[in-house]
Amino acid sequence: MSTPRLDPPARPRARRPRARRARRLRRRRATAGIAVLAAAVFVIALLAGGGKGRGAGSSKAVTSRARAGAQGPLRMTITQTATLPAPVQDAAAAAVGPNSFLLMGGIDQTEASVADILEASSTGASRIGTLPTALHDAAASALGGVAYLFGGGVVSSFPQITKVAPSGTTQPAGALPTPASDVAAAAIGDTVYVVGGYTGVTPLRTILAWRPGAAARVVATLPKPLRYAAVAASAGKLTIAGGTSGEAASRDIYRFDTAGGSLTQIGLLPHPLTHAVAASVGGSVFVFGGREASATSQTRRILEIGADGQVHPAGALPRALSDLAAVTLDGHIVLAGGRDSAGHTQDTILIATPTSS
Repeated sequence: MSTPRLDPPARPRARRPRARRARRLRRRRATAGIAVLAAAVFVIALLAGGGKGRGAGSSKAVTSRARAGAQGPLRMTITQTATLPAPVQDAAAAAVGPNSFLLMGGIDQTEASVADILEASSTGASRIGTLPTALHDAAASALGGVAYLFGGGVVSSFPQITKVAPSGTTQPAGALPTPASDVAAAAIGDTVYVVGGYTGVTPLRTILAWRPGAAARVVATLPKPLRYAAVAASAGKLTIAGGTSGEAASRDIYRFDTAGGSLTQIGLLPHPLTHAVAASVGGSVFVFGGREASATSQTRRILEIGADGQVHPAGALPRALSDLAAVTLDGHIVLAGGRDSAGHTQDTILIATPTSS
């Protein structure tokens, strides 16, 4: 290698190569920095998608979450569309057709339990039969277009499971392991899951699975006893929100994976809530109304619980209500009855229509 010349004429030529080398060095450093940054972004994305071994599935999951986030939370537009034949609260509801549901039992405006079976839709309701006994605080779900009513009570709790045809006729269908009122239920596939409740003496912390012709069995145990929880099914999983534990209203949100049998806490409600009702539409679970521990602390709030457990405001009921009944019909949620903060039982039928916010 030759030695650079140090005489004056050579200095300008010597500075130009050094300048070019400096520029090349800066470019290499910039390129290296970009590569490091890209690698860091890749690692972060990989970890967010669940770590190694996920491959292309991880990329799809991230894309799906990004699209869901771009869509934003849903909101509910509430419209009163009809009235019931008489005010009722704490009734059980189950969809038996694409546009119709059965509303069963409940408490009337005199605080008495009723045995009415109503055929209802978003446009009205009529009596079509009676239950074997008056009751309230039961739960209902439908399988194959037929409703099944679980538990309930008057002074004491009942264990029976009652099959209710769309025509209003009834017949015994089985029994719960213990008497239970204050229960919630939702169907997934050919199975109904019954959550929590009260025997009349002891609050329950069980999740039961039942299908016609089989005995009800315990498939999970809640971290604490729960009565009056808001429960709905979405994407093969149960969402369980709020409820009464002891004397206190709960903020906890649980998700039960019926396929894997796992129960996890996925979030918290913004405030303690019990005597609310839940239904699912558009991949989200919506919680309507309810109250805190006080019998006069009803709320108008509607909350959306996303697949990720995040809770978003989703609108408001026309008035503060607890103890409603709810079903999903043709992409809408229909609400019936309830109780306001003054203790008045309601006869309204409301339709909740989801819209992008």
